Amino acid sequence: MGVGLLGLAFLIVAVGGSPRAHSFLALEITGSNPGLRRKKGTRENVGSWFVSTAFRRRAAGSEKQGSGSDFQCFLEQVEHVSNAISKNKLEQLRTIVTKAHERRFKRRKEPRYGSINKGFTEIELQHFLRNIHSEKFGLLFRYQAYLGLRVGEVCKLHISNIDFDKRELILKSEKSDCMDLLIIPLDLFKATIEFINKHAKEIKAAHGYIFYKENDYGHTELPYINVNHARNVFREVVQKVDLNQIYETSEEAYSTHKSRPLHRLTTHSLRHYAITHFAKSTNGNVVLSARFARHSNPATTMRYIAKDNEDLFKNIEFAFDRSKLHELKSQFSKGF
Repeated sequence: MGVGLLGLAFLIVAVGGSPRAHSFLALEITGSNPGLRRKKGTRENVGSWFVSTAFRRRAAGSEKQGSGSDFQCFLEQVEHVSNAISKNKLEQLRTIVTKAHERRFKRRKEPRYGSINKGFTEIELQHFLRNIHSEKFGLLFRYQAYLGLRVGEVCKLHISNIDFDKRELILKSEKSDCMDLLIIPLDLFKATIEFINKHAKEIKAAHGYIFYKENDYGHTELPYINVNHARNVFREVVQKVDLNQIYETSEEAYSTHKSRPLHRLTTHSLRHYAITHFAKSTNGNVVLSARFARHSNPATTMRYIAKDNEDLFKNIEFAFDRSKLHELKSQFSKGF
């Protein structure tokens, strides 16, 4: 029973528990490992000290559960104990923590939306863009739809990121943290220059950030648009044009969190559209599409490229067309 109890004790201290259970585990840990039953204050006795001290603090209510100082104290105690316990127990602790992390936070291998197209269709995108009344957000969302920028990348777009002579965008990818280079489509480039000339004063005041902050209620000192504000504007427009479709609810890691509706269209759907559109225009060249999407693994790009249901249904009809089946049947019957 004492084999995995140290790891269990760590978890109980982290999330709380009854003082009686704490005392039981403290005794079990010190009793299950003779190396820990030594003189108080020695390195080997840290485990017993850690458990009993943490439990007394919980029972006495000397620290607020979930506070930063409480968790920092817990981390320090874990570090001390990790240096005192055997290799076997340390591996068991690692297994417990790893499994808990995977169960709660690891992304699904297959997206929950399955075969649903998470990107905009051509008609949906045009309808969406026509109903954005803000010039700034219209340009911001077009950068996402035409160049596949992530919302965090486009909000921080700086005037120094654009080479105006070559019409190129120098970009630090949010995920890979690497520098990438993209050419800006001519219409988007012209709209960008027009916007910069029109709002030169505001952009200068924002230290060169193109999508400067006016009043996005972000409560931050950053001079550019807050990501959440951009998402809120996106949601308002989507609701306005009646594209606010929900396909599922979230599975929250914490019991105190309410399930959230999962929308088919999000700001990331503009990136889905850009990658799908580029892939179709290059006849499905996945390697080139992966470079455009700034993915190190082309398999990731494949998840972005939407397969239209219309094309799928046509191919199903063609594959199982009755006239072709009868023709095949007659050929087989003649052969026999």
